Amino acid sequence: MIVVAGYLRFSPETLDSLRPLARETVEMTRAEAGCIVYAFSEDMAEPGLLRIYEEWQSAAHLDAHGQTPHIAAWRAALAEVEIIDRELKRVAVDGFSPFA
Repeated sequence: MIVVAGYLRFSPETLDSLRPLARETVEMTRAEAGCIVYAFSEDMAEPGLLRIYEEWQSAAHLDAHGQTPHIAAWRAALAEVEIIDRELKRVAVDGFSPFA
């Protein structure tokens, strides 16, 4: 399994303008083969902070996701706005167990 986690930081107004495309990107990605979890979440304490969390069955599924038209559209939109800060990590996970 591959996990992608991190954030993108925008001005609150920029995030507002991206919200419709972000929603569409999430919906389309969740229908992709190999997608286990795909979530964008706006931080409640930090306006403009978009947290990203993804789980993929394999690196091949994540790579295929990166070639989709909706991700091309998302990347094009991000290229047109100011991203104040970003951090995304890709982690290979060889196992997990329930917590609690």
